Amino acid sequence: MNRMTRRALPLLALPLLAAAAACGSNAEGATTTASQLPATTVAATTPPATPTGDAPTPSTEATSTTISSYGDVQPAVVQIVAKGTFRDPEIGYADGSGLGSGFLISDDGVVVTNNHVVAGAATLEVYVGGDLDKSYNAKVLGVSECNDLAVIKLATTDEMPHLDWFDGDIKAGLDVYAAGYPLGDPEFTLTKGIIAKAKAGGDLTGTSSIDHTVEHDANIQPGNSGGPLVDSDGKVVAINYAGGAQVTTTEQFYGIASDLAQPVVEQLEHGNFESLGINGWAVTDDATGISGIWVAGITAGSPAGEAGLQPGDIVTSLNGLPMGADGTFKDYCDVIRTAGDGTPCPSRSCATTPPRC
Repeated sequence: MNRMTRRALPLLALPLLAAAAACGSNAEGATTTASQLPATTVAATTPPATPTGDAPTPSTEATSTTISSYGDVQPAVVQIVAKGTFRDPEIGYADGSGLGSGFLISDDGVVVTNNHVVAGAATLEVYVGGDLDKSYNAKVLGVSECNDLAVIKLATTDEMPHLDWFDGDIKAGLDVYAAGYPLGDPEFTLTKGIIAKAKAGGDLTGTSSIDHTVEHDANIQPGNSGGPLVDSDGKVVAINYAGGAQVTTTEQFYGIASDLAQPVVEQLEHGNFESLGINGWAVTDDATGISGIWVAGITAGSPAGEAGLQPGDIVTSLNGLPMGADGTFKDYCDVIRTAGDGTPCPSRSCATTPPRC
């Protein structure tokens, strides 16, 4: 197959093996996607990221399930290890593990993260608060590639600390803190920044299409995907999912705003929403003229799986509308939002069998 390119900002999930959703980008000025890191970039060889600014070392001694300060969010922030088989346009099939972050939103172990962290994974193993002595299996309650959000549930009866949503107006200049587990390191990291733009573009990554994003300068790295961006009171302002855009000399990062995320998360607690169950991204191939949505993985039992889509397929159209020509998910998600989940009929290339609708 010819080399596929993606013209979009990078996601921030981290594959331990260079396979868990990788695609190169050749566009001038394009940023390095988390999934483009070399195979040698693994937790054992990556130095831990360190907090920036004046963010203090988070406390791990909180016993209450209520979090009221950014310095106390660690017990409610999780690292997710997603294992499965994905297909890369250059490497082909490969078994791999991806790392991402997430955060608890309820006492009974419900976690919010990004779709691209968990969709298509065979197993999910979750570490809470940086505690490597105990891990939890998790099941997916619902995914949405159009919103790049997912909700999973830990297999536990323990009472868990959790974070609440920020319910004020998100404004430029608001102090924020990015929490998570970047670069495959199991040590919790907290970085400080401000909101640079309250409503940035929503078609930035080529993997989702939302109304707008939050732009900030709290440093995040591969592995921060799905982690929370909180205010000084520890409330979730946004969900980190992309970064690396160079604005003058300052690198900017992006999150899914809390006011957009909350209603989607409520839907995902009861099943998939605005989703066909694909883990993938928009690609174009100038040599062949093919554009569409590259399928890296498929969520079991999803409409995409029922339609016969397989990793390595490219969805070239939905309901007759061409996909991905502009390098984004916009047309893909517009069709799903118009026709309803599971309704669109996909056409595809690189398939071994015809689609079933």
